[in-house]
Amino acid sequence: MGISGTVTNTGDGVVITATAPHERLDFFVTAIQNDAPPLARITAVESRWHDSSLAAPGFFILPSVAGSAAANTAIPPDIAICDDCLNEFLDPDDDRFHYPFINCTNCGPRFTIVETIPYDRPKTSMKVFPMCSRCEIEYHDPGNRRFHAQPNACPSCGPAVSLHERSGEALTKTHPVAAAATLLAEGKILAIRGLGGFHLVVDGSSDTAVALLRARKGRPDKPLAVMVRDLAAAKEICHLNSTEQKILTSPERPIVLLVKKDQSCLTAGLAPGIEEIGVMLPYTPLHHLLFQMPDCPKVLVMTSGNVSGSPICTANEDALARLAAIADNFLLHNREIVTRVDDSVVKVACDNTLILRRARGFVPSPVMIDWPLPKILGCGAGLKNTFSLGRGKSVFTSQHIGDLDSLPIYEFYLESIDHLKSVLQLEPEAVACDLHPDYLSSRFAAELDLPLYKVQHHHAHAVAVMAEHGLSGPILAVVLDGTGLGEDGTIWGGEILRAELTGFQRLGHLSHLLLPGGDAANTEPWRMGLSALFQTFGPEGLAADRLPPALAQLDQTKVATIASMMQGGFQSPPSSSCGRLFDAVASLLGLRQKISYEGQAAMELEALAKKAKTVSWLTQLSPKSHTVLSPFLYETNGKWEISSPEFVKMVRDGIARAESKEIIALRFHSLLISSITRLIEILAHQTGIRHVVLSGGCMQNSLLLEGLFHTLKQIRLQVFTGNMLPVNDGAVSFGQTIIGGLRHVSRHPHESNQRPG
Repeated sequence: MGISGTVTNTGDGVVITATAPHERLDFFVTAIQNDAPPLARITAVESRWHDSSLAAPGFFILPSVAGSAAANTAIPPDIAICDDCLNEFLDPDDDRFHYPFINCTNCGPRFTIVETIPYDRPKTSMKVFPMCSRCEIEYHDPGNRRFHAQPNACPSCGPAVSLHERSGEALTKTHPVAAAATLLAEGKILAIRGLGGFHLVVDGSSDTAVALLRARKGRPDKPLAVMVRDLAAAKEICHLNSTEQKILTSPERPIVLLVKKDQSCLTAGLAPGIEEIGVMLPYTPLHHLLFQMPDCPKVLVMTSGNVSGSPICTANEDALARLAAIADNFLLHNREIVTRVDDSVVKVACDNTLILRRARGFVPSPVMIDWPLPKILGCGAGLKNTFSLGRGKSVFTSQHIGDLDSLPIYEFYLESIDHLKSVLQLEPEAVACDLHPDYLSSRFAAELDLPLYKVQHHHAHAVAVMAEHGLSGPILAVVLDGTGLGEDGTIWGGEILRAELTGFQRLGHLSHLLLPGGDAANTEPWRMGLSALFQTFGPEGLAADRLPPALAQLDQTKVATIASMMQGGFQSPPSSSCGRLFDAVASLLGLRQKISYEGQAAMELEALAKKAKTVSWLTQLSPKSHTVLSPFLYETNGKWEISSPEFVKMVRDGIARAESKEIIALRFHSLLISSITRLIEILAHQTGIRHVVLSGGCMQNSLLLEGLFHTLKQIRLQVFTGNMLPVNDGAVSFGQTIIGGLRHVSRHPHESNQRPG
């Protein structure tokens, strides 16, 4: 464009000085935004004129400089290998043919190798690999695709792969990846070092290999994600629509939940009792190289390389120590991982793309909001934890941390907070956390000696969706999940709220079920089955001759003990949890009396209901009349309640009539959708509010989400849910950051976060 000047990368952003005729500069500024490189994310362009003339004509790239205060430049996420690099990788005449660390400016590792910013090679784990002369020429050539590609490398100067026994001894094979593929074909379990950590890998078509992996990892039922060579291979094992295909092949390359085909090479042990399976395509050159090997199985299980209660392994030595009891062999490389990051998980429901786990490919890109925040840390929930750092109109939500119920995960949490604070040069001046005082995240927040804002769990869920869609409120929120401490000291989880950004009002909820045994009820649905019968029919509902077949097999001493606990109010706290209602129905139908992973019973109940779903299912869901739903809705103490016992009666009556479990499961979903819709219709009429947000872990249920979107739109309401952030607890820290930040700005006391009335 004939422009003279300079450009430099700073902690405050990219700074350009430019001299040219006025109209050419206008064209230049427009081109920066419209013709940016594929991975560029421009959040703002600020221009101002200056009178000083440049010393010399020409355009120069100056060395990067750190910002004087806070680092506002975002670190790019890790991105899958691009088509240009893949073509070179597959070209036998190319110098980088089959090189497992090929990358360019448009793809490759980013966040997982960055130590600090500005993002330059000396501040990444690539600093130990000096570039050869050819790579140096590429790196400094503005016309080259690898211009300033910080991870740039080739077989002469970059990282390398090696194959090892579980003892750590190297196997001197001519081609370690080919040997690894052969081991997988023989049924062996491999630990493979990837982009953000290790995967445990086996042949996804082998019953024996998958069963062995489950036994060694202690993961009896939880679904296992798989990787296949390409889109054509994915279509052989799953049903795909155009949106799902687009997500599968996107630069982020997440795991996508897809419906399995009845006939395929997949072993049934991958996702027992569930119709969906997580599928991803290769996203690193090493993955592609593995699938290039003749012996490589068509489907590879790729599950997180960790042991229960610990984060994924990142270092070779750590993996050899911790995974030796699981993996037979280790495929390692020598590029260090600075930040561990899991695979992201995405699903498509009712034309919405839902991120269920936000990690690789998306983190640490900020979520931009409409309201300026102070420097604030949102500490997140106890399960599916993330944390968030807010500043200005940017919120940086962390990668998926996991359940904060073990010391190793908590240490990972602390390490990740320190790293992101350091990278962003952001020292919080306030902190927000969950109301629950026993979450490790809440305890951490209380120890920081900063202004502390305690945020009710379901309010955080609602505001996370509001902020994503730029809604300041008031809105009506339907938040359905497993557990969240309420303002009244009880356990909430089936909530209808009137929400604004800094406050909320509880308008309605599911009526209470007791949780006999407290936390034990979260993992043993039979307890919830008995609780549901007790709440509906009283103590006589637990008489041996009145129990449904699924619970009649229980030891009567156990039943009597539970009955006594509930009658005496001993270790049986009340809860409006939607998750526990799902558990109760699953128990009554005999689907599941004990779970081995969170949400298992509810997921199997959804899968069962889908078997009865017809093409006209949604059209039959038109909001029912108030007369039909009158037993389900009632007011008490100024709040609406949706009657949990009515669902229990419906289930028990269906069992008594010998109806199919599939029909009963679908009817439960339909009645829950219809009763919520009718209540929202009443509240919308009373309040004049026309915006509704749907959130909480139960909204991962496709039937529930699709049904509510359909019925609420039928009554002319605008409906929103989480798209860029999870609807589960992975977005709680995001909501906390906004609520706490805005309260801090206004110095709104956290004690007043629920308004009377």
